[in-house]
Amino acid sequence: MEMLSIAKELQENAYPGRGIIIGKTPDGKKAVTTYFIMGRSENSRNRVFVEDGQGIRTQAFDPSKLTDPSLIIYAPVRVLGNKTIVTNGDQTDTIYEGMDKQLTFEQSLRSREFEPDGPNYTPRISGVMHIENGTYNYAMSILKSNNGNPDACNRYTFAYENPVAGEGHFIHTYKCDGNPLPSFEGEPKLVDIMDDMEAFTELLWNSLNEDNKVSLFVRYIDIETGKYETKIVNKNK
Repeated sequence: MEMLSIAKELQENAYPGRGIIIGKTPDGKKAVTTYFIMGRSENSRNRVFVEDGQGIRTQAFDPSKLTDPSLIIYAPVRVLGNKTIVTNGDQTDTIYEGMDKQLTFEQSLRSREFEPDGPNYTPRISGVMHIENGTYNYAMSILKSNNGNPDACNRYTFAYENPVAGEGHFIHTYKCDGNPLPSFEGEPKLVDIMDDMEAFTELLWNSLNEDNKVSLFVRYIDIETGKYETKIVNKNK
């Protein structure tokens, strides 16, 4: 698979929707994850990321303008022991609770489908990182309607063992802008990762569409120690 420039991927797509990147730094020392949200409606744009324990959650920037919290207020990131869960919805909690009961990542998601927001039927995208005793692997998932048909749910899981340094995988909800919005297609895209967390955060934020970007989360986790650093960028301040 050809490695793509993450900057180019974001700059050339005005509306990828919500996106997850998971990978490893070129020096091989850090596990990396990022999650961003975008919005076209006032309700979607009226959000910020805030830290919540070891994870993060979304909250309304201006509570008086919040109209429907059902699909926009959730915890995108939660940590369960040596596992970091990243998703674009409240299935973060479903995965957390399932894995806490010894279910696998895939089994935990069996009870969920794409979002009930026809005609878009936004896919649910999820990732889980497992770091233990200096080893690191991750998996990603997408639950999507069958080419816009909500009667069928297509489930895809992609697992990456012993990830290669400098490589990451990028999955997002929408192929591009449209009406209705077309779902992401294919397997997660192979993209480049940077050693410098500050520079990577800046690159991602500056590459996202200026009108539609809302918030960005970036985390670098030391594979040997499990210690992590987090960056949050919110358009609303």
